[in-house]
Amino acid sequence: MDQDVMGIGRQIGCQLKEVQAVLRARMDEVLRPLGLTTPQYACLTALEQTRGASNSELARRAFVTRQTMNVLLRGLEARGLVARAEEAPHGRARPVSLTGEGSALLIQAAEAVGVVVMRMVGSLDDAQRTDLHDALNSCIEALR
Repeated sequence: MDQDVMGIGRQIGCQLKEVQAVLRARMDEVLRPLGLTTPQYACLTALEQTRGASNSELARRAFVTRQTMNVLLRGLEARGLVARAEEAPHGRARPVSLTGEGSALLIQAAEAVGVVVMRMVGSLDDAQRTDLHDALNSCIEALR
């Protein structure tokens, strides 16, 4: 492979990691006053998008292990933000859903995170944002 391409690839990989790290830090900052961590926010978001999802499905969507998701869900359940079904419809997996309080908190959290995301892409015009979105999706698909 061409050395220039490999060098740029490494730089892009490092830039993506840096963006991820800085984005995570800024999200942590805006979520902390709401009593949430970024993984908890990811869990609530995944629940909103996939109502009644199992622990395993939520873990995949939030990029954490099943064990970590179980810990997150117990904490969110103790705070009244999520509820688990009393019985599993089939197997052992009990579906989890947002409570009204969880939905209300997620709205606030999404607004706070939205401000961070707009700060991140605010210097890009609409076409550049679309191009960035498309390029990132292409990268994701290439690695799947």
